Amino acid sequence: MDKQVPCCTETCINEDLLSTLQKSQPDLDSLQRLSELFKVLGDVSRMRILSALTEHELCVCELMQLLSMKQSAVSQQLRVLKAHRLVRYRKEGRSVYYRLDDDHVQTLVAVGMEHIGEER
Repeated sequence: MDKQVPCCTETCINEDLLSTLQKSQPDLDSLQRLSELFKVLGDVSRMRILSALTEHELCVCELMQLLSMKQSAVSQQLRVLKAHRLVRYRKEGRSVYYRLDDDHVQTLVAVGMEHIGEER
């Protein structure tokens, strides 16, 4: 793998462009929150859960079976996903069903899968 990063050979700064871009940049707090979101998405167990939930809402027992994970492991990951508003749940009798929090989460998963599927 080439470790060198291509760089400019001379300084050429477009001040007008940079001024425009500075005005449109997200604030630091928003970027920090986005960074935290990507950290949450950076765990394969959580991505497996999110991927499964893009298809259908599932109870914890179904997630355990589908993903071959222990109840404690599934619950731990669901807790993290819920804390970051990626999943929500509903209770029905003794069962707890999880689903994606909103369409944005499904879009994140779909766009990520599309990106990794691109050939270069």
